[in-house]
Amino acid sequence: MHIEPFENRNVSNSVYVPVDIKPYPKTGWESFKQVVARSLKGELFVGLWTVLREFIKMDWPAIEYPLEKMPMNARYRAVHKLLRLWESGYERCIGCGLCEKICIADCIRMDTRIDANSRKEVTEYSINFGRCIFCGYCAEVCPELAIVHGDRYENVSEQRAHFSLKNDMLTPMDVLKNRAQVEFEGFGALIPGSSNDVKKTPLAY
Repeated sequence: MHIEPFENRNVSNSVYVPVDIKPYPKTGWESFKQVVARSLKGELFVGLWTVLREFIKMDWPAIEYPLEKMPMNARYRAVHKLLRLWESGYERCIGCGLCEKICIADCIRMDTRIDANSRKEVTEYSINFGRCIFCGYCAEVCPELAIVHGDRYENVSEQRAHFSLKNDMLTPMDVLKNRAQVEFEGFGALIPGSSNDVKKTPLAY
């Protein structure tokens, strides 16, 4: 490969194409004439017609938000939820604290205590959604599949930092009795209709 073309830095005038740049308008009348001249060329109306044509051909969604909402994929990482055990109704969270330790945004806080049966009990559990980046590490590291990401994507607050407490994320008992708790594949997850085949665990007392 020869490098002579690269060493020759003398650029001839034939390489560049001169651009006819008109002087900028200095008065209001000149600006008005420039706008009229550019508008009469048709580019403006071509662009407006393109937008109007796509607007007419647009397939409008049949969902009337916020009365109706689109179903979200099961892998969508939205607001967190704390699940219960199907057979006993107890909380799946065992208070191991792995979600609090792995949280890279440092937004999960957990307090535990030992109950009367010498078992660890989660007393306080909160997530600061003002800091949460919804990475999903807390759901991946949970050994009991207690914390998952739900499908509630509306996360609006008047404050920059707002919290979600344990009772806000925990599955209500009436939802559990109606078998409406959404399950995910993983350790401890049950498929719908399998509650009759599951034996009661020691947590049922």
